[in-house]
Amino acid sequence: MNRDVFITSLPDLASKLTLSEEEKDFDESDGTRLPIKIPSSFFDLIDPDDPFDPIRRQVVPTVFEHVEVEGETLDPLAEKRHAATSRLIHRYSGRAAFLATDRCFIHCRYCFRRRFTGTFQGPATKEEIEQAARYVEGHPSITELLFTGGDLFTLSDARLEAMIEAFRSRRPDLIIRLCTRAPAAEPRRITPALISMIKTFDTAPFFLMTQFNHGRELTKEALRATALFIDNGIPAMNQTVLLKRVNDDADTLERLCNALLANRIKPYYLFQGDLVSGTAHLRVSIEDGMKLEAELRRRLSGLAMPLYALDLPEGGGKIPLVSSYLEKQKDGALIFRTPYGEHRSYPAD
Repeated sequence: MNRDVFITSLPDLASKLTLSEEEKDFDESDGTRLPIKIPSSFFDLIDPDDPFDPIRRQVVPTVFEHVEVEGETLDPLAEKRHAATSRLIHRYSGRAAFLATDRCFIHCRYCFRRRFTGTFQGPATKEEIEQAARYVEGHPSITELLFTGGDLFTLSDARLEAMIEAFRSRRPDLIIRLCTRAPAAEPRRITPALISMIKTFDTAPFFLMTQFNHGRELTKEALRATALFIDNGIPAMNQTVLLKRVNDDADTLERLCNALLANRIKPYYLFQGDLVSGTAHLRVSIEDGMKLEAELRRRLSGLAMPLYALDLPEGGGKIPLVSSYLEKQKDGALIFRTPYGEHRSYPAD
């Protein structure tokens, strides 16, 4: 199988794009920065004549990543504090996240786990997998496990099979979420052989958790890769990150959500950007995000509507960011504003 070549340096980028001064001034020699990594197929989605291209803004770094504003940190969700083992994060009673590897097919400039991603720690060792699996076995309250990282599909089929086996042999009932950017970034990695292997572990469901942030990422190859899961009984749920000058307008998000749904991918979350060091230039204000949420609620069906959510700092957990449609109580009735600006009453009792 042919694989993408990767763009991994500013000189690589400069040979393909006319870089802006802000892009040229990114200091890739600083080891604390997330390294550049862009698959050639994803890079080809960029319009080279548009300096503000939404695909470009997701993957081409700028000097603004050197700026850290108040409240930002490399661990905005306090994952280190909630580490149950070296690779297992247990923040919520009912679910846990296993960091399968620090490797990704693509380094997104808004990455919330840049403390770990691309740090050359490599895949979880057999000992780390066994340690995490024993922990999950001993905590029956954990009903769902997220395989994340990094991207689990950077692992070979054989390593993935061994990892799934370690958990499912102890917890056959464990629901597993496959969290990946592969359909968008490296769709050729998703093969019938991979799906066949996953399907052998049929004691509990798998869910595919994709990340498409812009409609142009829904290429034929990306949709083919996702369809392989769906056609084999693994539902697909999408998590979009709200990003400034990428998808922070209602038309772009409406097209994306409807296109996802038309291709059997449920728009699941629209995430407010986390307070990750060096990402302020990509974050949309919550005020503007809530205006977008209200507009999308007017335009989209319930199936197409994602939940706009904020993962609170310091491990506070996810909360929905939705407008309140309850305006007042009058004469024993609750007065609600409709999504279209009208008013309706409902009995208070």
